[in-house]
Amino acid sequence: MGCKLNFSETSTFARLLSQMGITEAKEGDEVDLCLINTCSVTDVADHKCRQAIHRLVRKYPHAFVVVTGCYAQLEPEEVSAIEGVDLVLGSNEKASLVDFLSNAWTGEVKTESLHRHFTVKTKEIKSFAPSCSRGNRTRFFLKVQDGCDYFCTYCTIPYARGFSRSPSIESLVEQAKNAAAEGGKEIVLTGVNIGDFGKNTGESFLDLVKALDGIDGIERYRISSLEPDLISDDLIHYCAGSRAFMPHFHIPLQSGSDEVLKMMHRRYDTQLFEQKIRLIKQLIPHAFIGVDVIVGMRGETAEHFEQTYRFLDSLDITQLHVFPYSERPGTAALKIEGRVDEKTKKQRSTRLLALSEQKTHDFYQQYIGSCQLVLMEKAQRGRAMHGFTPNYIRVELPASLSRPELDNQLVMLRLVEFNHDRSALIAELMEDA
Repeated sequence: MGCKLNFSETSTFARLLSQMGITEAKEGDEVDLCLINTCSVTDVADHKCRQAIHRLVRKYPHAFVVVTGCYAQLEPEEVSAIEGVDLVLGSNEKASLVDFLSNAWTGEVKTESLHRHFTVKTKEIKSFAPSCSRGNRTRFFLKVQDGCDYFCTYCTIPYARGFSRSPSIESLVEQAKNAAAEGGKEIVLTGVNIGDFGKNTGESFLDLVKALDGIDGIERYRISSLEPDLISDDLIHYCAGSRAFMPHFHIPLQSGSDEVLKMMHRRYDTQLFEQKIRLIKQLIPHAFIGVDVIVGMRGETAEHFEQTYRFLDSLDITQLHVFPYSERPGTAALKIEGRVDEKTKKQRSTRLLALSEQKTHDFYQQYIGSCQLVLMEKAQRGRAMHGFTPNYIRVELPASLSRPELDNQLVMLRLVEFNHDRSALIAELMEDA
């Protein structure tokens, strides 16, 4: 559940379990094991995790149930108290999932005495679980970093994931080469605070980017998210001339008000953020830029929000990911005066989502009629295939033109028009154009 990093880890767990001889269950099969990798970025995420656990326990009453991930780390006793849960592993322990599972899974009918949890305090979370997998997707997801040292006032992720840490470039290059050997053409770099890569190894994120760029077989890389203060000008310049790093950036802003950024304990101001956007667009005019924004933070006044709206409207960005502020136990934000009510949060979110829709539409509109190289992703039989251009425009190939052999292939397509809900551009094969 949750982010791309969780997806990467979960698909790697699946691979490890497969190597133990465990096969993925299909609908209607007897199920021996349920593994739930949880998220805890908001209270809604916590609620969804609890729902998922209860649903699986009810559906598979005889299965051995393991819960791990951020929610398990933050609330281990709460999770282990859920009826039907057998094993709870925190962020440090999930790296040893197979060992814990081998010791705890008896294969017998569950009893109440089996309920247990294994977690350590934040400062003791030091393990790094390597992960490079695609699960049931076309693209590979390579975990290059974990944890965070920032401790923004609204966020629990450092408590759930521990302090920033990363493996060596050498080990990541080896994983990327293995992905290429398996036929992978695109890799998404994932982590909690990727730009902090190498803090514990003496290497840098730019060093990693240069090393990965030279691997034969991998045609495309995407960087899942980079903090504005950690995007060096040298990195932007390198990506502008890179062989395989795509013109696609995801940069969290969180607020367009410098006052709110200070309350959040963010490590930049709007001036620095704007400088980074301008440099990207100057060097890579066709770049897709996604931006995270939190609305309704404690202390955010109507004027603060208007500053955010005007600032975002002025930027040459492509898409907004809008998150209503969620109160998290133990965070410093709870000490800030000025709680924003849910109705106001919803109104502010709606306005920003409308702005995002317009910006994305205008960005897509420029490319109608153009020919683009698209990495196609497999689709269910009879459904439209989809894929993404280098600059992350979502493209649909109608079912009538889709063919299984196009999966994981770079195909030149002509972009024709918006689909019915304007979430993608419909394309046609060049040979059929």
